[in-house]
Order: sequence, then C-alpha cells, then structure tokens
Amino acid sequence: MLKLFGAVLIVLAGTLAGFKRAAQYADRPRHIRGLIAALQRLETEILYGFTPLPEALRRIGLQSKDPLRAFFMRAAEEMSPPHDRSAEEAIQRAMDAHFKTASLKGTEQEILRQLSCTLGTSDRSNQSTHIALALQQLKQEETVAREDQGKYEKMSKSLGLLLGALIVILIF
Repeated sequence: MLKLFGAVLIVLAGTLAGFKRAAQYADRPRHIRGLIAALQRLETEILYGFTPLPEALRRIGLQSKDPLRAFFMRAAEEMSPPHDRSAEEAIQRAMDAHFKTASLKGTEQEILRQLSCTLGTSDRSNQSTHIALALQQLKQEETVAREDQGKYEKMSKSLGLLLGALIVILIF
C-alpha cells in the first residue's frame, strides 16, 4: 500500500513538473504581447504626451499586468528621486529583479537592454525610432514563441507524465 502511494506521488510530481514547464511555453507569447503593448504606450507617452520618462514608466506599470507591472514600476522607482539612475541602469536593475518570474528569455531582455541605452538620452523622434525597432524585434520573438509553444507545450506535459512513470518503473 505504501509503495503504491509513493508511486502515485512520483507520477503526480512528474506530471506537475511537465505541466509547469508547459505553462512557461504558454506564458511566453502572452508576456511578449504585454511587453509590445507596453512599449507602444511608452511611444505614445513620449511622442504625444511629452511625459517625463519615469512618469511614463509608472503609468505603463499601472496599466500592465504582473510581472510586467512590477518591472515598469521598479524601473520608474529607480529613475525617480532619491535614486535618480539613468534609464539604462534603472531598466537593468528592474530586469534583474523581476524578469526571473516572467517567462521571457534572454533575447527579450537583450532587446529591452538595447532600447534602454537610448531612452532618455536622445530626442523624441530618435527614441520613437528605437522603440519601433524594439517592437519589430519583439513581434518576431512572439512568432518564435508561438511556434515553440505549439511544438513543446504538449510534449512537456506528456514528458512529465512519462518521466514520472519511468522513475516508478526503475525504482520498483
């Protein structure tokens, strides 16, 4: 009876691990879409609202869902007094703190890092150009993320169950 209970727990743990991995594949395109929408709002705030960058990031954070909400709020906080960090440093610190919980990969982080180098250091039209470039790159990454989701989401679920069953077979 105890062996059966242990076997069920092992299979259940493997299945849950597979479902967790599958959820990461499902979350990545959604997080990228949220990031695209946030950058589009940022472009609007910069071009038409003449909003200072920390305030624009704060507004975008309030309109976004987690984990992007926490990211933008942290970046705005880092740029505001008493920290008064540059956009590049503030965004890097916010990425370090909050992108661990997001399903975003290094490519999305690199796109944001490159964008942060120009935010707040050039005129509005130049910033708009760089945001448009970042949006284009993020849309390509979203396409890749959707393809990965289609390929690997179902496989991850099945693999988790099968791995749990394999461990049970090997142990018993």
